[in-house]
Amino acid sequence: QQLPLLSAIREKPAGGIPVLGNVVNSILKHIIWLKVTSANILQLQVEPSDEGQGLAVKIPLDMVAGLNTPLVKTIVEIHMETEAQAIIHVNTSERGDAHLVINDCSNSPGSLRVSLLQKLSFLVNPLADTVTGLLVPALPELVKTQLCPVIKAAFEDMQADLLQLVRAPVSLGSDRLQFDFLSPAIKGNVIQLELGAKLLDSNGDVTKQFNKSAVSLTVPYLDSTPFSLTVRQDVVNAAVATLLPPEELVVLLDYVLPELARRLKSTIQVISEQAADQLGPTQLVKILTQETPELLLEEGSAKVAQLIVLEVFATNEAHRPFFTLGIEASSEAQFYTKGNRLMLNFNEISSDRIHLMNSGIGLFNPELLRNSTTEILVSVLLPNENGKLRSGIPISIVKAWGFEEASTFLTKDSLVITPASS
Repeated sequence: QQLPLLSAIREKPAGGIPVLGNVVNSILKHIIWLKVTSANILQLQVEPSDEGQGLAVKIPLDMVAGLNTPLVKTIVEIHMETEAQAIIHVNTSERGDAHLVINDCSNSPGSLRVSLLQKLSFLVNPLADTVTGLLVPALPELVKTQLCPVIKAAFEDMQADLLQLVRAPVSLGSDRLQFDFLSPAIKGNVIQLELGAKLLDSNGDVTKQFNKSAVSLTVPYLDSTPFSLTVRQDVVNAAVATLLPPEELVVLLDYVLPELARRLKSTIQVISEQAADQLGPTQLVKILTQETPELLLEEGSAKVAQLIVLEVFATNEAHRPFFTLGIEASSEAQFYTKGNRLMLNFNEISSDRIHLMNSGIGLFNPELLRNSTTEILVSVLLPNENGKLRSGIPISIVKAWGFEEASTFLTKDSLVITPASS
């Protein structure tokens, strides 16, 4: 609304021809003021530029200008339609730093339309026709000199806000995941920002830095989705490992799971009756997750593999276990969203391989204990891990972009987060 319309049409009236210019100037003296009274920015259009190295951004403008003249009591309204166009591309500095810039801003050819919104008397028509005729060459220059600097400043502000958004830390309990901007790229009609990632502890110290992968990350096609956050598999694994560190669980089986305790005793009796007789009411099971779970992503699904050590003690006072088992276990990993939080849940658990690591009751086939150990893991380990995952991971970028809910899906090498479709 601050466009200097009147000044623009007075600068070079009648194409600079002196005689015609004097006539036009005498007509323009009847104008008290001419200014934009309303303006709307219509739906932006983004498409690959003609050179294929950038994005052409088209900004349609719909404006109404008011013309005040003593020749008529009402305001004469002039409808103006035009389109500003600018090119976004990647600029690389001498030091090799890449960033997005916007330039080549101008009025789109063939986009200008100027017309009157109401019928006028024969006294005012010549004045209105003169003004509309002068606005046609004046508007493109106004777009370039007045609107383009505003568009450039708005783009730079938007880019700064975007970089601030992607740098927002992701809370992982007392730790956090931090992203850093590395470089931009333009693919088709999409801007991609490559981000580095690192894990920080509660003191702000970096505990893990993720290197740039030699294998290119599969970034899905956006289609109608406004944005997506694609997180590499090793980063997802590290986030889960932070929430599920190695730990030791101790269970008095006869008190907590008496039926399972009796079935375990029956199985041990097959191996050694003497050992089974030593099992007291305080028989104890230790579960040690010596390594963090490892996620294995596939298209549309995920599994989690765990290495678990399980020990059975005759009583809570026994210093040596009856036996020590090494278990290669796996579960289905289910990612879903709740509002703007990323949720993860382990479904079921299976003992894929069981190894006898140590035995104080003689050698035996550990497969005899498959059912009992699986039940123990399902009843003890699985609820413990899902309990730690229950609060989810907040994805602040979703809400910061104005969306209430997130959506997620899996590719063969990444987790993809997008706004939920309405």
